[in-house]
Amino acid sequence: MKIQLNNRDPVYVQVIRYFKQQIATGTFEPGQEIPSRRELANRIKINPNTAQRAYKEMEEQGLIYTERNLPSRITKDEEVLGRVRDELIDDAIREFVASIRSINVPIDEVLGLIKEKYSMDNWE
Repeated sequence: MKIQLNNRDPVYVQVIRYFKQQIATGTFEPGQEIPSRRELANRIKINPNTAQRAYKEMEEQGLIYTERNLPSRITKDEEVLGRVRDELIDDAIREFVASIRSINVPIDEVLGLIKEKYSMDNWE
């Protein structure tokens, strides 16, 4: 489990985003057991209260569930899983559009560049 934390966003939000990305890419599968809150905190070197807050938020969003004293698991709810992917795509597009608008790039040029870059094998 490798989470690249930044100094811009709250850590618990970054943890949630990481889980969403892993769910959307299929790395975390529906029903898969996830680390305990304490284990997650130890693995990525964060405060246990921060891990607890992330898990609580993910439970409220329906991303994970916990039954009694059993380990938490990724949801099996197909609707929730589909929304995760859609949300990540929407967030990425909004961020991209905002940055492109700020430098006044015409839409036709943007679309051409996207098509060009998207079809390249290695464009880093």
